[in-house]
Amino acid sequence: MGLGGWSGRLCCTAFLLAVVAISLSSRHASASDTSIANRVPRVLVLYPYDERIAATTAAGEALRSRLLEATNGKIDLFSEFLDLSRFPEGDHVARMARYLGEKYAPRHPDVVVALGKESASFVAANRGTIAPGAKIVAAGFGTATAEKIELPDDVIGAFTTFDILKTAEMARSLQPDARHLYILGGSSDFDRGWLATARAALEPFSKSYETTYLEDLTIDEFVERASRVPPDSIILALTVFKDRAGRNFIPRDAIGQIAATASAPVYGPYQTYIDHGVVGGNTVTFEALGRTVGDLVIDAIAGKQVSDLEAPQTYVADARQLQRWGLAEKDLPPGTIQMHKERSLLAEHWVVLLAGGGLVLAQASIISVLLLERRRRRHAERSSRLHLLEAVHLNQSATAGALSSSIAHELNQPLSAIRNNAEAASMLLRSEKPDHELIQQILLDIQEDDQRAGDIISRMRGLLKKRDEIDWQEFDLNDVTSSAIHIIHGEAERRGIKLTSTQLPGKLPVRADKVHVQQVILNLATNAMDSMLDALPAGRTLTFATGLANEKVELRVSDTGDGIPEERLNSIFEPFYTTKQAGTGLGLSIARAIVETYGGTIRADNRPEGGAVFRVALPLARRPEQSR
Repeated sequence: MGLGGWSGRLCCTAFLLAVVAISLSSRHASASDTSIANRVPRVLVLYPYDERIAATTAAGEALRSRLLEATNGKIDLFSEFLDLSRFPEGDHVARMARYLGEKYAPRHPDVVVALGKESASFVAANRGTIAPGAKIVAAGFGTATAEKIELPDDVIGAFTTFDILKTAEMARSLQPDARHLYILGGSSDFDRGWLATARAALEPFSKSYETTYLEDLTIDEFVERASRVPPDSIILALTVFKDRAGRNFIPRDAIGQIAATASAPVYGPYQTYIDHGVVGGNTVTFEALGRTVGDLVIDAIAGKQVSDLEAPQTYVADARQLQRWGLAEKDLPPGTIQMHKERSLLAEHWVVLLAGGGLVLAQASIISVLLLERRRRRHAERSSRLHLLEAVHLNQSATAGALSSSIAHELNQPLSAIRNNAEAASMLLRSEKPDHELIQQILLDIQEDDQRAGDIISRMRGLLKKRDEIDWQEFDLNDVTSSAIHIIHGEAERRGIKLTSTQLPGKLPVRADKVHVQQVILNLATNAMDSMLDALPAGRTLTFATGLANEKVELRVSDTGDGIPEERLNSIFEPFYTTKQAGTGLGLSIARAIVETYGGTIRADNRPEGGAVFRVALPLARRPEQSR
């Protein structure tokens, strides 16, 4: 076969392949157009830089919020960060276009939003690969830039013109006495473009000042130069995406470093520079831009006729920076939005203040009532304490009266011993050869008996002493129990009752009135001895035991009497309840009142072997120190 035959066959084959391709393409397009009516719209948002750039991110978030709000969430939103500031090379742009084309091939966007001129140039050059047939909405730059990058006529624009001259005029209004002008910008392509635009826009304006362009410097050099400018200077900060050393920056962060130590006020054309040391400028709020773009996208999805529009600009100032540099608020351009301005308390919160004032008056009334009630309660508590102290004193007097005979008998013993020893000593002294050692021993015995008598009198004095206040003190329950046993042991002997005591080793610290707790023990002991009147003399035993129970100090007073009838166990602590013919019925009720005053409890039970046991529990003042 000749060359011509091969050529003919190749042509036929090529023709058939072309027909098949066209057929498949038509079928795919038809299926795609048919499916649009049956699915939610798709919107792709292209960001020119990375996600850290606050300006485009703020605009993008406002755009997304507007679209989700308008469609009730029935929309597919996609985002891509092209990072063209750090990777402007042609190879990267081509790779990114191929990647996005393959990524969105199964889900072609209906609308592509290009934020920034870099995104707009990118999608205009690669729309056939990434989003064939999609509508393009460009935003974030001016009409002059749109003409410069030769955007296609069918691209819809939400244009913004960042007019650096208006920012400069704002600075001149605030600093009418300024003599120096500094304009700074970074080393990236975008930075250089901004500087060129500024030179042209500020040419007439700059003639009134000694003008210096700070460009192609490292960030440290920017900071150092800005810190040395004369105080009568105006500093206009454009962008610093990259410095002379090749370091990449988020512009607001770079400007923030420079403004932090600058020796003159800094101005800038971006809202995002507020909060980073900049006084203010003429700008487009990115939130407003995002919502404007959102409205364009919604109309484009609905198939409405849309056309280019210009996003409104406004003056923005940071009230804190005005105060920092001593700049007058009255010199701001009309309509300037002041951020972080401290409004007067009355102007900003008059409703709250009015409501608060009423609330304060109401609270004052309530507090007055509560204070009055508190005063009444304290008076009642004072009266209650006085009544308790009076009752305790009467109870002490009654106890002393009941024990008087045994106490007199007990006191008589040391007094008799003193008299006998004194008589013996007198006889020895009258002898011809007195035994001095024996006389010395007799005198020691007299001293001991005198001490015994003094202790008995001291205990009686404490029992009978009347007081107007509770004497709070920390003491050992073991010591108080031992003291109470000493007081009643004479009466117990007279009645033929055996006293036994079991005490937990170490101290059992309690915080209360010592005399009151002693009176509780005496009341329980007296009742216990009364309950054993009918018991056999050999079986009369009164037992005291101290210990710990549930993190509390416990005292148990047990007897071998007849016990307490079960139906009366819950009534024996009631006032005036008694089973004695001559009883007042106040001893146990006073004991309960004393114990509860100091945060304790008291209860009574019958012992299985006969008799009753009373348990008194008081809070520990602190952890006891056990003996070792």
